[in-house]
Amino acid sequence: MNKAIVIQTAKDTGDLLSQKQDIYFKKESEKSTSGAGITCNPDFQYQKIIGFGGAFTEAGASVLLKLNKEKQTRILESYFHPHKGIAYSLCRTHINSCDFSLGNYSSADVPGDTELTDFNIERDKGYLIPFIKSAFATQKAQFRIVASAWSPPAWMKTNNQMNNGGKLKPEYRETWALFFSKYIKAYQREGIPIWGVTVQNEPDATQVWDSCRYTAEEERDFVRDYLGPCLEENGLKHIKIIIWDHNRDLLYERVKTVLSDNKASGYIWGVGFHWYSGDQFENVLKTHEAYPDKTLLLTEACIEDGVKLGAWDRGETYAYNIINDLNNGAGGWIDWNMVLNTAGGPNHAGNYCDAPVLVDEENGEIHYQSSYYYMGHFSKYVRPGAARIAADSTLDELETTAFKNPDGSIALVVLNRSDLIFPFQLYLGDKSVDLKIPQHAIITILISNTD
Repeated sequence: MNKAIVIQTAKDTGDLLSQKQDIYFKKESEKSTSGAGITCNPDFQYQKIIGFGGAFTEAGASVLLKLNKEKQTRILESYFHPHKGIAYSLCRTHINSCDFSLGNYSSADVPGDTELTDFNIERDKGYLIPFIKSAFATQKAQFRIVASAWSPPAWMKTNNQMNNGGKLKPEYRETWALFFSKYIKAYQREGIPIWGVTVQNEPDATQVWDSCRYTAEEERDFVRDYLGPCLEENGLKHIKIIIWDHNRDLLYERVKTVLSDNKASGYIWGVGFHWYSGDQFENVLKTHEAYPDKTLLLTEACIEDGVKLGAWDRGETYAYNIINDLNNGAGGWIDWNMVLNTAGGPNHAGNYCDAPVLVDEENGEIHYQSSYYYMGHFSKYVRPGAARIAADSTLDELETTAFKNPDGSIALVVLNRSDLIFPFQLYLGDKSVDLKIPQHAIITILISNTD
């Protein structure tokens, strides 16, 4: 008989990652019938999970570091502690400035310095590096970091600025690849291991903030002829190279162009994507099926157009996307800013967005949005190294996904975005149990070791 724990977050109930009653599975001959069911089958295993998390940004760090130490610790533990928090395991940060920086900046601002003799990360030591170090110092915190470039230094670009798109000048491709190597080693010296890099954040967009455009062919050639070899030559072959890092809409076509080159493909570990163009989950599945040896990660997602305190649908949007991305082959999911102020910034381009944790800078009050709790239903209970397993629902209103963790436990997540309460029966092998999910709720069912 398997024992399971039910963790629930539900609108208007006070349940926020709340542990409910223990439940026990019975043989099917002893079960009652509810007319609706979710079947979980660990015999069918799919992709491995790398992790879940959010992004370290200069903006987020500036908000966090204005708080007193007790409140800083509370926020950091809420993200990184495995018991007090939601155990983030895969995070992202920016190389040079991004829109969620306090302004444009680069670690190599001397024009024509192709050897990067004046390279330094002094700017990052002000806010960003202390933020990351504090996260690593959180008790029992364990996470990997992906670093993404938003723009090369202005002098390396065709438009001579970090904002408004432009391209990397061909004569600086070797220097820009060297920049990645110097950045990774500089962070290593600070005690911050970089696990992977993405070539370019949103390479198909001309943004009014930090941005740089690459065609698929240009990204392929940069990885194949410059970035991959440079990392190898500098003892950084272990660094994961991730391409695309943009929306689902063009995911397959971009990846096909890059990975059709065997030499480029040999340097590439995985593919990043964002959610801003819409659902398009079929492109995630198409890419996963075409290139099963490459890991797919959602590398950025947030609710745009500013903050709406207490909005419940924002958490539901997160969970809906996470479930569908994972069910279509993604191996991880990274939120955008972990901390912002209640205006949705600071942002040097005025591109204000929501975040799971918000701080009222006038009174120091901390607000946890629904997205924080919905993220936690995955990050805390689906651990790195877990394998997605088969899970199906007979009810269209209940969306579900399931995983077998490295310790043998099973984490099944069920999402109900409707206005109705749904009883259902959960089937596991020849056993089942009767359950119920409230309206506008998410539950994680953690089933004890099934080995």
